[in-house]
Amino acid sequence: MTIRLLADGKTNDEIAQKLFISVHTVKKNIENIFEKTNLHNRVQIAVYAYKNGLIE
Repeated sequence: MTIRLLADGKTNDEIAQKLFISVHTVKKNIENIFEKTNLHNRVQIAVYAYKNGLIE
């Protein structure tokens, strides 16, 4: 879910509120996404999510 919200352009605060988790947890989740996908920024994540059918 974090990757969808991230790709939708949500801020860390907005993601945390939506998922009922801390901003620290959001940052760690995003860090893990970057590491696992070998991507480096939010734009690359959005493109990745679109290409892999996670967002329309």
